[in-house]
Amino acid sequence: MNDRTRILAAVGTTVLLFLGVQLGALALVEPFQESGRQAVEDPQNPTNSVLYFGVMLVATGLMLAAFRYDLDWLIRLLLVGVSVMISWYVFAELVPAIVGTFVSDGVANALAIIASLAVGAALLWYPEWYVIDSAGVVMGAGAAALFGISFGLLPALLLLSVLAIYDAISVYGTEHMLDLADGVMDLKIPVVLVIPMTLSYSYLEAGSTDDVLEDDRDPNESTADESAPDESTADGSAADGGQRDGGAAAGSSDTDADERDTETDAETDADALERDALFIGLGDAVIPSILVASAAYFLEAGTLSVPGIALNLPALGAMVGTISGLLVLMYMVLEGRPHAGLPLLNGGAIGGYLLGALASGLSLATAIGF
Repeated sequence: MNDRTRILAAVGTTVLLFLGVQLGALALVEPFQESGRQAVEDPQNPTNSVLYFGVMLVATGLMLAAFRYDLDWLIRLLLVGVSVMISWYVFAELVPAIVGTFVSDGVANALAIIASLAVGAALLWYPEWYVIDSAGVVMGAGAAALFGISFGLLPALLLLSVLAIYDAISVYGTEHMLDLADGVMDLKIPVVLVIPMTLSYSYLEAGSTDDVLEDDRDPNESTADESAPDESTADGSAADGGQRDGGAAAGSSDTDADERDTETDAETDADALERDALFIGLGDAVIPSILVASAAYFLEAGTLSVPGIALNLPALGAMVGTISGLLVLMYMVLEGRPHAGLPLLNGGAIGGYLLGALASGLSLATAIGF
């Protein structure tokens, strides 16, 4: 498989995974609403976003502490349990809708329970990349739909904006999300989406992130200038596994510095094409999809008739904007540049949503939720 084919296959697979989360969320919006899955009493309250952000900060701190004190197994069991719970929410709606005409409600519910337990069993005993990705799409669709019907337009927009800023700070500034990524990658659980770059790739046989860290470091760099590979993170920062370019040595001429930068860029590009897989945080797919689901649920303008899903122009705009941001993100991944995912993805989703809302005849104030 040549480099161009590998790149196109990786980008196409990533786009399909994101679309799976988005379309799945849109298919679940109405069933979740009818089943009373809305998590808050007043979805229009902006403080819901603040509360969610606070919970996320606490969860991040607890996970970092767990990794520090060798409690990885506890985090793995907890997240597998969450996977089973969200999968049950999804299957409890989808299975009866699919087999309801052939079996009784009791049998359909039993099948939904069995399917959700099967997801947990597969994650525990055979977490290959396609198992991780399949479970990730199910979880992502369920989570996006749950939050979408629980966050009104203004709270959803606030949430995406705050998380985009936080993601940039935590990746480029404090870098604590990179530490979190190092921990969750070894757990082989669906907090990342795994995109193989080779047909023979096996996530089960892949080395730990400690090995990646050691292999990707330049032995000639000092400790202060060493850079860890950018892995995908639980809150949605994207990963490329590449290195950050070190600055030119003090006293070097501009010509020497430019030559070194050119050589480093070429080596980084080669490394990007040689790696066996790319990783992107599941949160990168879920967070912007919250706005997609929220727009479809809370807005009636620009309704589009699509069988099986709730869709309107604002939601479609958010989908297109998210995919546009994803394509830019994938370009950066393959260029080997350090980056955070949510600024591009959330920014694309918000921009696309606002354009779709205006195209459907809504005022900007209404689109924002005022």
